[in-house]
Order: sequence, then C-alpha cells, then structure tokens
Amino acid sequence: MKIVIIDYGAGNVKSVQFALERLGFNASCSNDEQEIVEADKVIFPGVGEAQSAMAEIRKFGLDKVIPNLKQPVLGICLGMQLMCRYSEENDTDCLGIFPVDVLKFKVDFKIPHIGWNQIYGLKSHLLDKVAENSYVYYVHSYYVPDNEFSIASTDYGLLYSGAIRKDNFYACQFHPEKSGDAGEQILRNFINAI
Repeated sequence: MKIVIIDYGAGNVKSVQFALERLGFNASCSNDEQEIVEADKVIFPGVGEAQSAMAEIRKFGLDKVIPNLKQPVLGICLGMQLMCRYSEENDTDCLGIFPVDVLKFKVDFKIPHIGWNQIYGLKSHLLDKVAENSYVYYVHSYYVPDNEFSIASTDYGLLYSGAIRKDNFYACQFHPEKSGDAGEQILRNFINAI
C-alpha cells in the first residue's frame, strides 16, 4: 500500500510519518502531483497560518490536485481547516472541499486552545474502536463550527467539529499523531478500514 503525506512546507510531516512507522506503516512525504495522485491513501497535515499555507499549496499547484483526489484523504489540524471554503485567519480562501467556513475562537477561555479535550458524537469508520469521550490533543486558535459533515464534536466554550467527513475526505482538528491510543486507532482505521 502506498501512503503519501503531502509536504508543502507547512505540515507536521515528520511527526505523522514517525507515528505511522510506529504502527508498522511506511509513508513517503511528497509535493509531487503524480506521486500524490497514485497513492492509495493521502494524509494532508498542517501547522501554522492559513494564508501562507495556501500560498505554498498554490505554489506547488496542489490547490488543483487535492480537491480532485479520489482515494481516501485525511486532513490534520490546519490541513482540516484548509479543506474548508474560507478561513477568517487573514481572510483566506481555502480549497473548498467542505462548504463551511473556519472561524476565530471568541470565547472566555485561553486561546490558542492547547491540550487535551474530549470528542463525542462519534460516527464514521474513521472512529471505529475509539471510545466516546476519548481525549485527543489540540493546538488551534480557529475552529470549524459543528455542521452536517461533523463526525466528532468537541466543546471549548462552544461546540465545534473535532472531525469532519465528506465522501472520500476525512479530517481531524486534533493531532491523531499526538493523541495517544485514540489517535493511533484513528490512524490505523484510516489506513486499514477506510
């Protein structure tokens, strides 16, 4: 099985790659269109700021590639946000895979939201064998509101999407590669069960 982690200069590619290796899966990191299109599974991580990340994606021509992928794709953190239509972070047009907008947290809690929080309302094979109310690890200042594509929800002063799914596109706001047993199960499910 060919697993490709999209490397566009704004992703936590090595931590995802190492997490997969710990589970016995080999993955390559690439921004090459051919390699990405030919992969069996694609992981689209992201760390940083939406506008500069989208600029890198466009520089490599990946804004035309990613939305048209037919195999299972897993977005992680900023990767999830970039799969949406628009982000309030620096007024950024994103990839438009999910027809929802990414909003800035306006809550009385500490921002960015850093640390462990629970996911619940779990649906989708991506979350098979993950217990309701499992703790996962978050680092973010922007969020995707709970919506029709939500397959897991989290509460941080408001309800928002911990994970979303549309067709062959899956995404987690949290970092499965840093989320202990629950995160390992999610990565395993993505590779084996999706």
